[in-house]
Amino acid sequence: MGVVNCTPDSFHMGSRANTCEAAVERALKLVEEGADILDFGGESTRPGSDPVAVVEERSRVIPVIQAVARKVKIKISVDTCKAAIAAEALDAGATIINDVTALRGDKAMVEAALKADRVILMHMLGDSPKTMQNDPRYEDVFLHVSSFLQGRLHSFLAAGGRADRVWVDPGIGFGKTLAHNLTLIRRAGELSSIAPVVLGVSRKSMFAKILPDNGSGDRLAASLSIVSYACFSGVSILRVHDVLETRRVIETLRAVSSAS
Repeated sequence: MGVVNCTPDSFHMGSRANTCEAAVERALKLVEEGADILDFGGESTRPGSDPVAVVEERSRVIPVIQAVARKVKIKISVDTCKAAIAAEALDAGATIINDVTALRGDKAMVEAALKADRVILMHMLGDSPKTMQNDPRYEDVFLHVSSFLQGRLHSFLAAGGRADRVWVDPGIGFGKTLAHNLTLIRRAGELSSIAPVVLGVSRKSMFAKILPDNGSGDRLAASLSIVSYACFSGVSILRVHDVLETRRVIETLRAVSSAS
């Protein structure tokens, strides 16, 4: 899953596309590099970020999805917690809703999600990126996240949704310390007992605590290390900024694992 941030302030500068033309160009480049899914977001969810008004998010993301849907055949996902944006994105050509609030942020989101081919339910501590990193604590982070995702799945099913349309995401960096994140990465494959697992760790700030980058912001090697681990741990979807490099890792590992 290749990330296209139709925003001026998402944490990874290389993923930002401030105009419709720039976002379309980035999307087409990611398709050439081997993306299976494109994930478009018009609102940053980095720690401490402020929400964006519906009208602003709409202007950032809907024209891009419309344009890209006319040019490519691969699956398109919209990263939003607003039902109005999700519904318009589906009309524009998206088929996947990626909601960091797991359908909690907007009461109308469940109705929109029922119309999607897939919905991604992600764990976030609390209900807002603005405050999620304010001293996150868990008695058992894996048990907490697993129970939360199971509960959100049950709520979606109770509303008329289908289990085979759900993917789950442990929400790396969304209200977690480094230790929490590493535990969830190590055990992410276990969440596949709930639904196929989406893992998004690409270039996250936690890597600077493992491999100091001397201010360069280069976290690619660390990101690809997690990709390698995830390929053998039961993760189904990798949400990344660097599609070409990720695809090369996957193809190399596939060649090794299939060798006689």
